[in-house]
Amino acid sequence: MKIALDPFMHRHLPLEDLPSKVAELGYEWIELSPRADFLEWFKAPRVFPDRVKSLRKALSDANVGIASLLPMYRWASNDEDERRAAIRHWKRAIEIAVELGVDTMNSEFGRGPHPDKGSCYCCHTGSMIEACEDAWWRSIEELVPILEREGINLNIEPHPEDWTESLQPSLDLIRTVNSPRVKFLYCTPHTFYFGDDTAAMLRESADVLAHVHIADTFNHKASSGLRYIINPPGSQARVHQHLNIGQGEVPWDDFYRTLAEIGFDGVMTACVFAWEEKADESGKFMRREMQRYVDQYFK
Repeated sequence: MKIALDPFMHRHLPLEDLPSKVAELGYEWIELSPRADFLEWFKAPRVFPDRVKSLRKALSDANVGIASLLPMYRWASNDEDERRAAIRHWKRAIEIAVELGVDTMNSEFGRGPHPDKGSCYCCHTGSMIEACEDAWWRSIEELVPILEREGINLNIEPHPEDWTESLQPSLDLIRTVNSPRVKFLYCTPHTFYFGDDTAAMLRESADVLAHVHIADTFNHKASSGLRYIINPPGSQARVHQHLNIGQGEVPWDDFYRTLAEIGFDGVMTACVFAWEEKADESGKFMRREMQRYVDQYFK
């Protein structure tokens, strides 16, 4: 099992300083999420030979590896120009993974077209969901042969505001792709969008589960009072948080116990995005807590 850190809260650091920071916080692996000087959100990668070379050296010097790259492109946009641009960016991102010797990439199902296109950005209308799913399938059909040829694994998660944000149909979509290179990513801060029974959901996903993101969140569906303060009242925003373990309501003992029961042996990434002034403290705490649960249940 690889225990990694998503250093989003350290994005102010130069790219070449991230590996040493990750090592300082106790990790041997990094999940490199979008940042302006590498795999930027929705835009073409800003990567050239010298940048790859300097990053490889920094990783080697810190004795840190890249567990996964996390590109974010509009591959489910029903605007064909946007979708085609996303595919170009995806192809370049796969090339970068190969150049870096990285065998795993993560992403989300996607939130449809850019909001400036005048369509429902979060895809939560029937026709938009269908259009986004159709666009995603066109993208998958083009990318999977490349992933298989290059030996790159792609782990996909449904995200709040995606055209699919629940466990099903997400699992069956991944199974329908029917590629050993395409698997499922269970993101714990999205637990209460996935469903209600953590242990049952992990068991249901066992055959395709390859990666987990670790952060806590409140149950936005709970009936015992407000978990979030949002204006105006009744907002349909897809709210969730990425908190330290123990600061929310994810049932961690159930989660780790079930992971062990199903024989999980993939990548486990700490992805806390709260209180950036405490980023170092959070990173160290999460590393200790993740290891504590692994030691307790993976025997």
